[in-house]
Amino acid sequence: MPTLREQLDPRQPLYQLAEKLPWTSFEEAFAGCYSPEGRPAKPVRLMVGLLLLKQLHHLGDETVVAQWVQNPYWQFFCGMSEFQWSLPCDPSDLVYFRQRIGEEGVAVIFAASAQLHGKKAEEAEVVIDSTVQEKAVTYPTDTKLCRRIIERCWNLADRHGVKLRRRYRKAVRASLLAQRWRQHPKRRREARRGVRRLKTIAGRLIRELERKLPAVVVAAQAENLARYRQVLAQQPKDAGKIYSLHEPHIYCIAKGKEHKKYEFGTKASLALTKTSGILVAAVAHPENCYDGHTLPEVLEQAEVVQGQRPAKAIVDRGYRGCKEVGGTAILVPGKAPAGQSASQRQAMRQRFRRRCAIEPTIAHLKTDFRLARNFLRGFFGDTLNLLLAATAWNLRKWLRFWRLFFQLLTARTPYLPSSLGLA
Repeated sequence: MPTLREQLDPRQPLYQLAEKLPWTSFEEAFAGCYSPEGRPAKPVRLMVGLLLLKQLHHLGDETVVAQWVQNPYWQFFCGMSEFQWSLPCDPSDLVYFRQRIGEEGVAVIFAASAQLHGKKAEEAEVVIDSTVQEKAVTYPTDTKLCRRIIERCWNLADRHGVKLRRRYRKAVRASLLAQRWRQHPKRRREARRGVRRLKTIAGRLIRELERKLPAVVVAAQAENLARYRQVLAQQPKDAGKIYSLHEPHIYCIAKGKEHKKYEFGTKASLALTKTSGILVAAVAHPENCYDGHTLPEVLEQAEVVQGQRPAKAIVDRGYRGCKEVGGTAILVPGKAPAGQSASQRQAMRQRFRRRCAIEPTIAHLKTDFRLARNFLRGFFGDTLNLLLAATAWNLRKWLRFWRLFFQLLTARTPYLPSSLGLA
Protein backbone atom coordinates (compact mmCIF):
# COMPACT_ATOMS: atom_id res chain seq x y z
CA MET A 1 0.00 0.00 0.00
CA PRO A 2 1.53 3.43 -0.94
CA THR A 3 2.30 5.81 1.88
CA LEU A 4 1.34 9.48 2.13
CA ARG A 5 4.86 10.45 1.07
CA GLU A 6 4.32 8.58 -2.20
CA GLN A 7 0.73 9.68 -2.76
CA LEU A 8 1.00 13.44 -2.09
CA ASP A 9 2.33 16.08 -4.44
CA PRO A 10 5.87 17.04 -3.32
CA ARG A 11 5.53 20.40 -5.02
CA GLN A 12 3.08 21.58 -2.40
CA PRO A 13 4.63 24.17 0.00
CA LEU A 14 3.39 22.41 3.14
CA TYR A 15 4.99 19.17 1.93
CA GLN A 16 8.32 20.94 1.53
CA LEU A 17 7.97 22.67 4.90
CA ALA A 18 7.42 19.29 6.54
CA GLU A 19 10.70 18.12 5.03
CA LYS A 20 12.54 21.28 6.09
CA LEU A 21 11.58 21.71 9.76
CA PRO A 22 13.99 20.23 12.36
CA TRP A 23 11.59 17.75 13.95
CA THR A 24 14.44 15.80 15.56
CA SER A 25 15.63 18.92 17.36
CA PHE A 26 12.14 19.46 18.78
CA GLU A 27 12.02 15.89 20.07
CA GLU A 28 15.42 16.27 21.74
CA ALA A 29 14.50 19.63 23.27
CA PHE A 30 11.20 18.36 24.71
CA ALA A 31 12.43 14.94 25.82
CA GLY A 32 12.89 16.17 29.38
CA CYS A 33 9.22 17.15 29.60
CA TYR A 34 8.09 13.51 29.48
CA SER A 35 8.32 10.59 31.89
CA PRO A 36 8.88 6.94 30.88
CA GLU A 37 6.10 5.94 33.28
CA GLY A 38 2.37 6.28 32.81
CA ARG A 39 0.26 6.38 29.68
CA PRO A 40 2.24 6.76 26.43
CA ALA A 41 2.30 10.35 25.24
CA LYS A 42 1.39 11.62 21.80
CA PRO A 43 4.34 12.09 19.40
CA VAL A 44 6.11 15.43 19.72
CA ARG A 45 5.92 16.01 15.96
CA LEU A 46 2.15 15.54 16.03
CA MET A 47 1.62 18.07 18.83
CA VAL A 48 4.06 20.66 17.42
CA GLY A 49 2.51 20.26 13.98
CA LEU A 50 -0.99 20.83 15.35
CA LEU A 51 0.14 23.98 17.17
CA LEU A 52 1.70 25.36 13.99
CA LEU A 53 -1.30 24.49 11.82
CA LYS A 54 -3.65 26.08 14.34
CA GLN A 55 -1.72 29.35 14.29
CA LEU A 56 -1.11 29.33 10.53
CA HIS A 57 -4.81 28.96 9.71
CA HIS A 58 -6.26 31.01 12.61
CA LEU A 59 -8.14 28.07 14.14
CA GLY A 60 -9.07 26.97 17.64
CA ASP A 61 -7.97 23.79 19.38
CA GLU A 62 -11.21 21.96 18.56
CA THR A 63 -11.29 23.18 14.95
CA VAL A 64 -7.74 22.25 14.03
CA VAL A 65 -8.20 18.73 15.41
CA ALA A 66 -11.43 18.29 13.42
CA GLN A 67 -9.95 19.58 10.16
CA TRP A 68 -6.81 17.49 10.58
CA VAL A 69 -8.82 14.35 9.82
CA GLN A 70 -9.93 15.76 6.46
CA ASN A 71 -6.57 16.97 5.13
CA PRO A 72 -3.87 14.45 4.07
CA TYR A 73 -1.23 17.18 3.77
CA TRP A 74 -1.82 18.17 7.38
CA GLN A 75 -1.43 14.55 8.43
CA PHE A 76 1.83 14.22 6.51
CA PHE A 77 3.03 17.48 8.08
CA CYS A 78 2.39 15.97 11.52
CA GLY A 79 4.39 12.82 10.71
CA MET A 80 1.71 10.34 9.66
CA SER A 81 2.75 7.74 7.07
CA GLU A 82 -0.80 6.57 6.31
CA PHE A 83 -4.10 8.44 6.10
CA GLN A 84 -5.92 8.46 9.46
CA TRP A 85 -9.69 8.34 9.93
CA SER A 86 -9.82 9.17 13.64
CA LEU A 87 -9.00 12.31 15.62
CA PRO A 88 -5.28 12.68 16.40
CA CYS A 89 -5.89 13.67 20.03
CA ASP A 90 -8.35 15.35 22.33
CA PRO A 91 -8.37 19.16 21.92
CA SER A 92 -7.43 19.55 25.59
CA ASP A 93 -4.16 17.72 24.87
CA LEU A 94 -2.97 20.87 23.09
CA VAL A 95 -3.54 22.82 26.31
CA TYR A 96 -1.50 20.33 28.32
CA PHE A 97 1.24 20.28 25.69
CA ARG A 98 1.59 24.07 25.78
CA GLN A 99 1.81 23.96 29.55
CA ARG A 100 4.32 21.11 29.41
CA ILE A 101 6.85 22.73 27.05
CA GLY A 102 6.31 26.22 28.50
CA GLU A 103 7.75 29.47 27.27
CA GLU A 104 11.19 27.95 26.68
CA GLY A 105 9.79 25.24 24.42
CA VAL A 106 7.75 27.67 22.30
CA ALA A 107 10.84 29.89 22.06
CA VAL A 108 12.71 26.92 20.56
CA ILE A 109 10.00 26.55 17.90
CA PHE A 110 10.09 30.29 17.18
CA ALA A 111 13.88 30.28 16.79
CA ALA A 112 13.66 27.36 14.36
CA SER A 113 11.09 29.24 12.25
CA ALA A 114 13.46 32.20 11.93
CA GLN A 115 16.54 30.07 11.26
CA LEU A 116 14.59 28.33 8.51
CA HIS A 117 15.39 31.34 6.31
CA GLY A 118 19.15 30.92 6.66
CA LYS A 119 21.33 33.98 6.07
CA LYS A 120 18.30 36.23 5.53
CA ALA A 121 17.55 36.08 9.26
CA GLU A 122 21.08 37.23 10.20
CA GLU A 123 20.84 40.85 9.11
CA ALA A 124 22.73 43.38 11.19
CA GLU A 125 19.86 45.91 11.21
CA VAL A 126 16.42 45.28 12.71
CA VAL A 127 13.21 47.27 13.05
CA ILE A 128 11.56 47.29 16.48
CA ASP A 129 8.07 48.39 17.43
CA SER A 130 5.49 47.69 20.13
CA THR A 131 1.79 46.93 19.99
CA VAL A 132 -1.00 45.77 22.29
CA GLN A 133 -2.07 42.15 22.54
CA GLU A 134 -5.65 42.45 23.73
CA LYS A 135 -7.08 39.87 26.09
CA ALA A 136 -10.39 38.10 25.64
CA VAL A 137 -12.19 40.16 28.30
CA THR A 138 -15.26 42.35 28.22
CA TYR A 139 -14.93 46.11 28.38
CA PRO A 140 -14.47 46.70 32.13
CA THR A 141 -16.93 48.82 34.10
CA ASP A 142 -17.68 49.06 37.81
CA THR A 143 -21.13 47.60 37.19
CA LYS A 144 -19.79 44.50 35.43
CA LEU A 145 -17.09 43.88 38.04
CA CYS A 146 -19.49 44.25 40.97
CA ARG A 147 -22.03 41.96 39.35
CA ARG A 148 -19.36 39.34 38.76
CA ILE A 149 -18.18 39.56 42.39
CA ILE A 150 -21.74 39.06 43.63
CA GLU A 151 -22.26 36.05 41.37
CA ARG A 152 -19.00 34.52 42.55
CA CYS A 153 -20.02 35.01 46.18
CA TRP A 154 -23.34 33.27 45.50
CA ASN A 155 -21.57 30.34 43.84
CA LEU A 156 -19.04 30.06 46.66
CA ALA A 157 -21.80 29.97 49.28
CA ASP A 158 -23.76 27.33 47.36
CA ARG A 159 -20.67 25.20 46.81
CA HIS A 160 -19.88 25.02 50.54
CA GLY A 161 -23.45 24.90 51.85
CA VAL A 162 -23.46 28.35 53.46
CA LYS A 163 -26.91 29.88 53.94
CA LEU A 164 -26.69 33.60 53.32
CA ARG A 165 -28.74 35.95 55.48
CA ARG A 166 -29.94 37.65 52.30
CA ARG A 167 -29.04 37.14 48.63
CA TYR A 168 -30.22 40.57 47.36
CA ARG A 169 -31.46 39.16 44.05
CA LYS A 170 -34.21 41.75 43.60
CA ALA A 171 -31.95 44.63 44.65
CA VAL A 172 -29.20 43.51 42.25
CA ARG A 173 -31.68 43.23 39.40
CA ALA A 174 -33.05 46.70 40.07
CA SER A 175 -29.55 48.20 40.27
CA LEU A 176 -28.58 46.61 36.95
CA LEU A 177 -31.73 47.87 35.26
CA ALA A 178 -30.89 51.36 36.48
CA GLN A 179 -27.72 51.31 34.34
CA ARG A 180 -29.67 51.33 31.10
CA TRP A 181 -29.54 54.71 29.35
CA ARG A 182 -27.21 55.95 32.08
CA GLN A 183 -25.89 58.71 29.80
CA HIS A 184 -29.30 60.36 29.72
CA PRO A 185 -29.29 63.46 31.97
CA LYS A 186 -32.40 62.33 33.83
CA ARG A 187 -31.00 58.83 34.51
CA ARG A 188 -27.46 59.63 35.66
CA ARG A 189 -28.29 60.07 39.35
CA GLU A 190 -30.26 56.82 39.46
CA ALA A 191 -27.45 54.96 37.66
CA ARG A 192 -24.79 56.22 40.08
CA ARG A 193 -27.00 55.23 42.99
CA GLY A 194 -27.31 51.73 41.47
CA VAL A 195 -23.51 51.32 41.23
CA ARG A 196 -23.09 52.36 44.87
CA ARG A 197 -25.78 49.86 45.84
CA LEU A 198 -24.00 47.04 43.98
CA LYS A 199 -20.72 47.84 45.75
CA THR A 200 -22.47 47.82 49.12
CA ILE A 201 -24.10 44.44 48.43
CA ALA A 202 -20.82 42.92 47.23
CA GLY A 203 -19.02 44.12 50.39
CA ARG A 204 -21.74 42.66 52.65
CA LEU A 205 -21.56 39.27 50.91
CA ILE A 206 -17.77 39.15 51.20
CA ARG A 207 -17.84 39.91 54.93
CA GLU A 208 -20.61 37.36 55.55
CA LEU A 209 -18.71 34.64 53.70
CA GLU A 210 -15.56 35.37 55.72
CA ARG A 211 -17.58 34.90 58.93
CA LYS A 212 -19.47 31.75 57.94
CA LEU A 213 -17.06 29.79 55.73
CA PRO A 214 -14.66 27.30 57.37
CA ALA A 215 -11.21 28.65 58.10
CA VAL A 216 -9.64 26.26 55.56
CA VAL A 217 -11.88 27.57 52.78
CA VAL A 218 -11.24 31.21 53.75
CA ALA A 219 -7.49 30.56 53.60
CA ALA A 220 -7.84 28.91 50.18
CA GLN A 221 -9.94 31.83 48.87
CA ALA A 222 -7.81 34.55 50.49
CA GLU A 223 -6.32 35.72 47.19
CA ASN A 224 -9.71 35.95 45.48
CA LEU A 225 -11.33 37.73 48.42
CA ALA A 226 -8.47 40.24 48.58
CA ARG A 227 -8.91 40.87 44.86
CA TYR A 228 -12.63 41.48 45.35
CA ARG A 229 -11.91 44.02 48.08
CA GLN A 230 -9.38 45.80 45.85
CA VAL A 231 -11.92 46.05 43.02
CA LEU A 232 -14.54 47.54 45.34
CA ALA A 233 -12.08 50.06 46.80
CA GLN A 234 -10.32 51.22 43.63
CA GLN A 235 -10.99 54.70 42.26
CA PRO A 236 -10.96 55.93 38.61
CA LYS A 237 -7.51 57.55 38.90
CA ASP A 238 -5.81 54.77 40.86
CA ALA A 239 -2.69 53.05 39.53
CA GLY A 240 -2.56 49.26 39.23
CA LYS A 241 -6.30 48.84 38.84
CA ILE A 242 -7.89 45.43 38.25
CA TYR A 243 -9.91 45.29 35.03
CA SER A 244 -10.81 41.60 35.03
CA LEU A 245 -11.32 39.09 37.83
CA HIS A 246 -10.03 36.10 35.83
CA GLU A 247 -7.22 38.07 34.12
CA PRO A 248 -6.00 40.45 36.87
CA HIS A 249 -2.60 41.00 35.23
CA ILE A 250 -3.90 43.00 32.25
CA TYR A 251 -3.64 46.78 32.16
CA CYS A 252 -5.20 49.66 30.25
CA ILE A 253 -3.23 51.13 27.35
CA ALA A 254 -4.33 54.40 25.72
CA LYS A 255 -3.09 54.37 22.12
CA GLY A 256 -4.89 57.48 20.90
CA LYS A 257 -6.77 55.65 18.17
CA GLU A 258 -9.96 57.25 16.93
CA HIS A 259 -11.91 53.98 16.72
CA LYS A 260 -10.56 52.48 19.95
CA LYS A 261 -9.23 54.84 22.61
CA TYR A 262 -8.38 52.19 25.20
CA GLU A 263 -7.13 48.62 24.86
CA PHE A 264 -6.94 46.10 27.68
CA GLY A 265 -4.20 43.50 27.55
CA THR A 266 -0.40 43.47 27.59
CA LYS A 267 2.24 45.29 25.58
CA ALA A 268 4.16 43.22 23.01
CA SER A 269 7.44 44.16 21.31
CA LEU A 270 8.53 42.79 17.92
CA ALA A 271 11.84 42.90 16.05
CA LEU A 272 11.86 42.52 12.25
CA THR A 273 14.89 42.22 9.99
CA LYS A 274 15.15 45.39 7.90
CA THR A 275 15.36 43.92 4.38
CA SER A 276 13.97 40.37 4.49
CA GLY A 277 11.14 41.08 6.96
CA ILE A 278 11.69 38.05 9.24
CA LEU A 279 10.65 38.26 12.88
CA VAL A 280 13.62 37.56 15.13
CA ALA A 281 12.17 38.66 18.49
CA ALA A 282 8.73 38.69 20.12
CA VAL A 283 8.49 39.68 23.78
CA ALA A 284 5.43 40.25 26.00
CA HIS A 285 5.81 42.71 28.88
CA PRO A 286 4.02 42.28 32.24
CA GLU A 287 3.90 46.06 32.82
CA ASN A 288 3.01 49.05 30.68
CA CYS A 289 6.52 50.48 30.63
CA TYR A 290 8.19 53.12 28.46
CA ASP A 291 9.11 51.71 25.05
CA GLY A 292 12.81 52.41 25.53
CA HIS A 293 12.90 50.15 28.61
CA THR A 294 11.72 47.19 26.52
CA LEU A 295 14.73 47.27 24.19
CA PRO A 296 17.22 45.22 26.29
CA GLU A 297 14.91 42.20 26.46
CA VAL A 298 14.00 42.41 22.77
CA LEU A 299 17.61 42.73 21.62
CA GLU A 300 18.65 39.87 23.88
CA GLN A 301 16.12 37.54 22.28
CA ALA A 302 17.14 38.72 18.80
CA GLU A 303 20.75 37.89 19.65
CA VAL A 304 19.78 34.36 20.68
CA VAL A 305 17.77 33.77 17.50
CA GLN A 306 20.24 35.37 15.07
CA GLY A 307 23.41 34.14 16.72
CA GLN A 308 24.75 37.70 16.80
CA ARG A 309 23.67 40.97 18.33
CA PRO A 310 22.06 43.45 15.92
CA ALA A 311 24.33 46.37 15.12
CA LYS A 312 21.48 48.87 14.61
CA ALA A 313 17.86 49.02 15.66
CA ILE A 314 15.44 51.35 13.85
CA VAL A 315 12.54 52.58 16.00
CA ASP A 316 9.87 55.28 15.99
CA ARG A 317 9.67 58.43 18.09
CA GLY A 318 8.10 56.54 20.98
CA TYR A 319 11.64 55.38 21.85
CA ARG A 320 13.05 58.90 22.17
CA GLY A 321 15.83 59.14 24.73
CA CYS A 322 17.61 55.89 23.80
CA LYS A 323 20.80 56.16 21.80
CA GLU A 324 22.53 52.85 22.50
CA VAL A 325 21.60 49.61 24.31
CA GLY A 326 24.17 46.90 24.92
CA GLY A 327 26.29 47.84 21.94
CA THR A 328 23.33 48.26 19.56
CA ALA A 329 22.82 51.74 18.11
CA ILE A 330 19.22 52.94 18.40
CA LEU A 331 18.14 55.07 15.42
CA VAL A 332 15.20 57.38 16.12
CA PRO A 333 13.73 59.74 13.48
CA GLY A 334 14.59 63.37 14.07
CA LYS A 335 16.51 66.34 12.83
CA ALA A 336 19.69 65.42 10.99
CA PRO A 337 22.85 66.26 13.00
CA ALA A 338 25.11 69.00 11.78
CA GLY A 339 27.90 67.97 9.44
CA GLN A 340 26.04 64.97 7.98
CA SER A 341 26.59 64.53 4.26
CA ALA A 342 23.82 64.27 1.69
CA SER A 343 24.47 60.56 1.14
CA GLN A 344 24.29 59.90 4.86
CA ARG A 345 21.01 61.79 5.15
CA GLN A 346 19.60 59.80 2.22
CA ALA A 347 20.67 56.50 3.83
CA MET A 348 19.00 57.45 7.11
CA ARG A 349 15.87 58.54 5.27
CA GLN A 350 15.67 55.16 3.55
CA ARG A 351 16.11 53.40 6.89
CA PHE A 352 13.23 55.27 8.47
CA ARG A 353 11.05 54.64 5.43
CA ARG A 354 11.76 50.94 5.78
CA ARG A 355 10.77 51.16 9.45
CA CYS A 356 7.14 51.45 8.34
CA ALA A 357 7.27 47.84 7.11
CA ILE A 358 6.67 46.59 10.63
CA GLU A 359 3.24 48.26 10.80
CA PRO A 360 1.54 45.97 8.20
CA THR A 361 3.39 43.04 9.76
CA ILE A 362 1.70 43.76 13.10
CA ALA A 363 -1.64 44.09 11.30
CA HIS A 364 -1.18 40.66 9.66
CA LEU A 365 -0.22 39.12 12.99
CA LYS A 366 -3.48 40.39 14.46
CA THR A 367 -5.83 39.53 11.60
CA ASP A 368 -4.23 36.29 10.35
CA PHE A 369 -2.39 34.71 13.28
CA ARG A 370 -4.58 35.16 16.39
CA LEU A 371 -2.80 38.17 17.92
CA ALA A 372 -5.82 40.49 17.86
CA ARG A 373 -7.55 38.72 20.76
CA ASN A 374 -5.72 36.30 23.01
CA PHE A 375 -7.76 33.45 24.49
CA LEU A 376 -4.89 31.75 26.37
CA ARG A 377 -5.06 32.33 30.10
CA GLY A 378 -2.66 34.43 32.15
CA PHE A 379 0.53 36.24 31.25
CA PHE A 380 1.95 32.82 30.40
CA GLY A 381 -0.70 32.59 27.69
CA ASP A 382 0.20 36.08 26.43
CA THR A 383 3.82 35.05 25.92
CA LEU A 384 2.92 31.77 24.20
CA ASN A 385 0.36 33.33 21.87
CA LEU A 386 2.78 36.07 20.81
CA LEU A 387 5.61 33.62 20.08
CA LEU A 388 3.31 31.30 18.14
CA ALA A 389 1.95 34.20 16.08
CA ALA A 390 5.49 35.29 15.21
CA THR A 391 6.34 31.68 14.33
CA ALA A 392 3.34 31.50 11.99
CA TRP A 393 4.46 34.71 10.26
CA ASN A 394 7.92 33.26 9.58
CA LEU A 395 6.49 29.98 8.31
CA ARG A 396 3.96 31.72 6.06
CA LYS A 397 6.80 33.81 4.63
CA TRP A 398 8.79 30.64 3.86
CA LEU A 399 5.74 28.97 2.27
CA ARG A 400 5.15 31.94 0.00
CA PHE A 401 8.80 32.03 -0.99
CA TRP A 402 8.68 28.35 -1.95
CA ARG A 403 5.46 28.86 -3.94
CA LEU A 404 6.98 31.80 -5.86
CA PHE A 405 10.23 29.89 -6.44
CA PHE A 406 8.33 26.93 -7.85
CA GLN A 407 6.22 29.14 -10.11
CA LEU A 408 9.35 30.75 -11.55
CA LEU A 409 10.90 27.35 -12.17
CA THR A 410 7.82 25.94 -13.86
CA ALA A 411 7.65 29.01 -16.13
CA ARG A 412 11.17 28.24 -17.38
CA THR A 413 11.18 24.40 -17.18
CA PRO A 414 8.07 22.75 -18.66
CA TYR A 415 9.05 19.30 -17.42
CA LEU A 416 9.98 20.23 -13.87
CA PRO A 417 8.85 17.05 -12.02
CA SER A 418 10.89 14.71 -14.18
CA SER A 419 13.91 17.02 -14.29
CA LEU A 420 14.02 17.28 -10.49
CA GLY A 421 13.12 13.68 -9.85
CA LEU A 422 9.86 14.69 -8.12
CA ALA A 423 7.50 12.66 -10.29
